[in-house]
Amino acid sequence: MLNGRCQIRWRSDANHEIVWLNRDSELFPAACRREAEIPLVGAAGLASELEIDFLILTVNPPRGSPRGGFNMRAGKLRKIWCCLAMLIAISGCDSSLTQNDLEALLSRGEMVLITRNNSACYYEGPHGPVGFEYDLAKAFADHLGVNLRLSIIEDEIDMITALKAGQGDIIAPGVPFGSQSARLLSLGPGYLEVAQQVVGRRGGPDIQSKKALEAHTLWMTGSSARIEYLEELRRIYPGVKWQILTAYSAEDLLQMVWNRALPLTVVDSNIMSMNHHYYPELTVKLTLGHPQKLTWATDQRNRQLKQAIATWFDRKETRETIKGLIEHYYSHLESFDYVDLARYRRRIKVRLPKYRAYFEAAAKKYKLDWKLVAAQAYQESHWNPRAKSYTGVRGIMMLTRETAASMNLENRMDVEASIFAGTRYLARLHRQVGESVPEPDRTLMALAAYNIGFGHLQDARQLARRQGKPENSWHGVRSVFPLLQQKKYYRTLEHRYARGNEAVMYVDRIRTYYNMLQPNLDALVSDSAAADEPPVLP
Repeated sequence: MLNGRCQIRWRSDANHEIVWLNRDSELFPAACRREAEIPLVGAAGLASELEIDFLILTVNPPRGSPRGGFNMRAGKLRKIWCCLAMLIAISGCDSSLTQNDLEALLSRGEMVLITRNNSACYYEGPHGPVGFEYDLAKAFADHLGVNLRLSIIEDEIDMITALKAGQGDIIAPGVPFGSQSARLLSLGPGYLEVAQQVVGRRGGPDIQSKKALEAHTLWMTGSSARIEYLEELRRIYPGVKWQILTAYSAEDLLQMVWNRALPLTVVDSNIMSMNHHYYPELTVKLTLGHPQKLTWATDQRNRQLKQAIATWFDRKETRETIKGLIEHYYSHLESFDYVDLARYRRRIKVRLPKYRAYFEAAAKKYKLDWKLVAAQAYQESHWNPRAKSYTGVRGIMMLTRETAASMNLENRMDVEASIFAGTRYLARLHRQVGESVPEPDRTLMALAAYNIGFGHLQDARQLARRQGKPENSWHGVRSVFPLLQQKKYYRTLEHRYARGNEAVMYVDRIRTYYNMLQPNLDALVSDSAAADEPPVLP
């Protein structure tokens, strides 16, 4: 029997909380209010008596920690997981296993995904919900023929508790599970490799080895896999220490390091990749351990769902989907360095205000996003109205003589006229791509056509169709663009050779510039003194 007590705290909504009280009260202060205490072994009886379906474990941090942040040793973490496992086992021992959990899911016509609201999992984009985990789960839900519903839960323990309580079907946390969590779950196939990275600011702490970590505190979110690794590391380097900030996301911590409020943080590499272009001064100081693969998790009782997931991941179509998602969300982030991004940030402040009104007016006239037009213009000319290249294209939109003539543009060095002509041309390409291509793929193809020509875009779509890839999706077309440079392929196409790799890089860079633009504009609106002041931990 576990030595401990359960605390029931009544709330106005008639829900109840179970709090594990450690004997020495080091992790959970004795000052916590208690209305009723019972032995842990009686938890199942209490649940039945109070007519509640499940018991929720909550972790209360000690006083004085920053907004819920606390230093959790692995021994204490194990006690928490033992308590959660015991409660789950007790509460579930009297319930019969679902004979076919997959049939039950199909009959209700809905799959519930438990995930996080961040750049790596799910967020609301300009054309609706997006995110790597969202798109992958949506593809699986479509395969099953059911709707997808999201349950946004940030804390790992809360995710598992909700799954065990029947409040979700799949957990997609966007980070690896630790061994303690894995014992409570059924994990599916791995699909994306990530690593834990120590991130700091350029000019900050110099971390050349793991031993150098002993001189600094690592600030991070509560990931069981990360905590387990750091505990192992501390056995070798006893001075390694960390603080967990439960009220912040990993993206918040990256911003705090960038603002110099924190010296170092530890995040997963997928989160760093998605956010690095926002904070080009950040740098990866050290990679911890070996890379791990992301997996989905299901309830151990849902064996049919687990098998359906494994079968779906093993399909060739699913592997192509995952490859396309990796290209869509991550590939365009790899071709930048610190100098590129830092220069872009400066020019948003110095150059863009001179031309912003023209971008806004032209985009409004031709029904496009002005920030997209501005990002494209930066890729074309770095917002230099006198730009020109050896091929003869010139002006802020870098138009050819032929394109300018077709847009009735007489002087490509006329900034306003050039912006209007380039925007009109992009809008025309957007119409040519057609409504059969959904957004944002339609816009991305129009951008590619601006760079490489509409005929070559159509060749790429034809080639994608030949190879069994989706011709109406950007990731399908993007994957074959480089083949336009290979004779065995381009000799069979109407418009022959084209520098397909260049078109891919062109679109990738515009996407990055576009994604960076709004956050930097928001920063400029804020009072400069307040913007430069690092946030203070409460």
